[in-house]
Amino acid sequence: MTEEGGTRKIGPLRIPQRVQRVSWGDLAASLGPVLIVSVVAIWIAVHFVRPAPPDTIMITSGPEGSIGQTTAEKYRKILVRNGVKLEILPSEGSLENLQRLADPKFKVDVGFVQGGLSELVDTSGLVSLGSVFYQAVLIFYRAPAPIGRLSQLKGRRVAIGPEGSGTRFLALALLKANGIEPKGPTRLRDLGGQVAAQALLTREIDAAFLTGDSASPATMRELLRTREIRLFNFTQRDAYVRHFRYLIPLDLPAGVLDLGSNLPPKTLVLLAPTVELIARAHLHPALSDLLIEAARDVHGRATLIQRAGEFPAPLEHEYRISADAARYYKSGKSFAYRHLPFWLASLVDRAAVVLVPIIIVLIPGLRLVPTIYGWRIKTRIYRHYGELMALERAALSQPGPQERAELLGRLDKIERTVITVKMPGSVADQLYVLRQHITWVRERLAADVTGSP
Repeated sequence: MTEEGGTRKIGPLRIPQRVQRVSWGDLAASLGPVLIVSVVAIWIAVHFVRPAPPDTIMITSGPEGSIGQTTAEKYRKILVRNGVKLEILPSEGSLENLQRLADPKFKVDVGFVQGGLSELVDTSGLVSLGSVFYQAVLIFYRAPAPIGRLSQLKGRRVAIGPEGSGTRFLALALLKANGIEPKGPTRLRDLGGQVAAQALLTREIDAAFLTGDSASPATMRELLRTREIRLFNFTQRDAYVRHFRYLIPLDLPAGVLDLGSNLPPKTLVLLAPTVELIARAHLHPALSDLLIEAARDVHGRATLIQRAGEFPAPLEHEYRISADAARYYKSGKSFAYRHLPFWLASLVDRAAVVLVPIIIVLIPGLRLVPTIYGWRIKTRIYRHYGELMALERAALSQPGPQERAELLGRLDKIERTVITVKMPGSVADQLYVLRQHITWVRERLAADVTGSP
């Protein structure tokens, strides 16, 4: 509007081209809580989801040439098919394997450990993936006639295995139960495996504690074919099992080592702890599945002292079975790992954890957003209806001129608020209905003024 030569000119009236159909502020207020809750749920899921499984793991196996080492080599060939490299770390035997696993500073993930050793170290951070095979105790001795008790080895030269070996631990325990201890008349030698067998053959020692890990069938046949060398028969099997709960009696049938020569000449009773595949508790579930799967391939066949399908088995002895192993023995591998390559299954497995909060929280939350948005808009309109009803009630109390003027002022204020408030065009019909009701209340007040004396 301008003034020129005393004539007042009015410029064109600017009218908004269109009214917003959406109240972005109300939409943000409706959508915000849903997004915040979803982000928190996804963050929690990501925080607790395990990282991708490593492509390299370390196993502590056993002495060179032992069953532990040869078994680890078989595991390695199976794991490499799935892109996982198995590094093998030789050791003196089960005891050293357990000590390595229990030491958090030592870099190792899994290892073979025979029963009976758990009380020697803190095993709270270790779990079992299952029993994988028997480790029979084989006591070869030289004597003109069979002996029936280990106490009869007192005063003789006995090889009990090297330091750190499970053979040594078990030999000392069995000898102690028979009254034979170090620093006594019995000379205990730190010899094991082929070295001990050779020493027995050359008469350097009188007896040798060997295990299925350190005595191959060929070595056993050679020893039994030698005059006066015999394999100890545990005739007191029940008593030993009562004293040593981790030992299991096994029968070695006559002729099982050599049918033609009938070696051994009669059925002998052996004692054996089970060997378990022990892992640190934080081992990735996918790697746990792969290791148990490899154990099934390697140990599922029958041997001289075990039945087909007997191992691996979730037998809980001294170590608790890991939750992942228990799940695998019960239902096998998950769907993704059964049908997809290992690396892809790992990716899908982790992605699924993130998708869960999206499906459970975000999608239902988004479906609620329109309802919340509509509720916020209607609440703002209904608030003015509440004020309008209060004014109408006040008008019924026959207000004086001053009070009536005040009521009309408040009514004008409500109308200005309704006109100036930013509301989406989608509720324009409701706003105009509200203005009609405001007009009706104003006419009611005006009628009261006209009709008053």
